[in-house]
Amino acid sequence: MSGQLKAQIEITDVFELLPGKILDVQLNHPLQVRLKLPLIGYVMGQYIILKYPSVVKDTDYEDVLKEGNVAIVRYLLEGDQGKCFAFRATIRNVTKRPDKFLILNYPKRIENRQLRLHQRVMTHLPAAISVTENDESTSQIQGMIVDISLKGCGFTFKAPNETVSVNKRDVVVLIKYANDEQIKIPAKVCNSRNEKGKVSVGIQFAEGDKQVEALLENLFIDTSMI
Repeated sequence: MSGQLKAQIEITDVFELLPGKILDVQLNHPLQVRLKLPLIGYVMGQYIILKYPSVVKDTDYEDVLKEGNVAIVRYLLEGDQGKCFAFRATIRNVTKRPDKFLILNYPKRIENRQLRLHQRVMTHLPAAISVTENDESTSQIQGMIVDISLKGCGFTFKAPNETVSVNKRDVVVLIKYANDEQIKIPAKVCNSRNEKGKVSVGIQFAEGDKQVEALLENLFIDTSMI
């Protein structure tokens, strides 16, 4: 599948996010403002509720966050999908009780773009990541590869709390075969997010590592498609 095809914009009217997800909200009138606002909730086809930004004065943002202004909203679903979503919506209302919320009209269309140049194949492959190549279990994070391509993979694991994350750094991806043979793939962490104790890590494999292609062939994955 070509990179040009993957860049094609897809259109939907379905907005599926859990409360607490951070959205990027841009307004261009009377001046350009970009805010990171958490999602409070929504009613499908009617409206979307966002938390009003923290302000020093009650009048902050009143000239842009007002009824009738149009907001451009963007959000990422990196994890399994690797897509950027965006839509335009008119501000419907700004409430002051029980808290200050920004209410947007539900969008008529939501656009999304594939973020990755290489399509990933869904899988459930037990694996670990380590900052070193040794086999010490104390230096490893045990988890699961949930999607994979020649260029990288999505790795998830359960964390003891909602503050755990994985820093951007070089790592080694450790994968065991059925015969207990272990391969060690040099890689680097590109991103990490923690959603209620489930940590999703975006990993990029080292350029030109032949082990990845061999692994995919052993998993009966057609590398010509990814």
